[in-house]
Amino acid sequence: MFFRNLTLFRFSPAVADDLSRLDEALAEHRLRPCGPMESFSRGFVPPVGRGEEAPLTHVVKRCVLLHPGGEDKILPAAVINDELARRIEHITEEEGRKVSGRERKKLKEDILTELLPRAFVRQSRLPVYADRANGWLVLDTSSRKSAENAVSQIREALGSFPALPLAPEEGPRVLMTDWLANGSLPAGLSLGDECELRDPATATGAIARCRRQDLDSEEVKEHLRNGKQVFQLGLVFDDRISFVLGEDLVLRKLKFLDAVLDELGDSPADAGAEMDARFALLTLELERLLAQLETWFSLPRPQDA
Repeated sequence: MFFRNLTLFRFSPAVADDLSRLDEALAEHRLRPCGPMESFSRGFVPPVGRGEEAPLTHVVKRCVLLHPGGEDKILPAAVINDELARRIEHITEEEGRKVSGRERKKLKEDILTELLPRAFVRQSRLPVYADRANGWLVLDTSSRKSAENAVSQIREALGSFPALPLAPEEGPRVLMTDWLANGSLPAGLSLGDECELRDPATATGAIARCRRQDLDSEEVKEHLRNGKQVFQLGLVFDDRISFVLGEDLVLRKLKFLDAVLDELGDSPADAGAEMDARFALLTLELERLLAQLETWFSLPRPQDA
């Protein structure tokens, strides 16, 4: 259950205390199947197990795992448009008249009404955990939209959930450019093998993307000397976690290295015990990484009024 991407929010100590009622609050927002005439449904699904009785949170120490989920009806636009064209053609041939814009709209609504109950349903879930001790909300996605939607679901369940996007006091782009240009990385941090460099002067400036490349090479440094800045940078933390850090402070391509995986040992026979072991290891490793991220970029935790 290791996360592959990290989008981060922060919350205050008072909000952390309020999360103690999360399991009770989510019970009224359990995901239900889409109705015949619904195009989507949103709610929470159990992180472990299935069924109506399975809990909607999983707690290890001060970290709470939850899964905002959803069901979406799949109705491809091409299918709707093909059926609409067929019906318009039929009216034109049978009645010898053109179909007005208003009638076209009504025909399309009728098609949606007929096809929606028969549409395929796509299920989704987004792993999220809240570190109540340190005020981090960690979402396994690189999509800002998906992250915001998940936070909105939590906010709706709790009634209030003032989790805030990261507000770095140190500019990520400037700091990462200095790391790459001057080799001045913080202790415990080393370069990976990919980066994205852009000319910040214009929105359509030149872009250089490097993958599987030595980032200390002259070719990369020449781009920097020509004024490009780092927008994404591959990094390795303590030889335990590799990731690509964006100037938006989203961590992509997160990977736990052998030094971490070896600590798991043999998988427990019980699924619940295995979940506990993996979640505990995940949160412990990320607690160390996020503490350093907080230091590098001066990421203040919101404080209570």
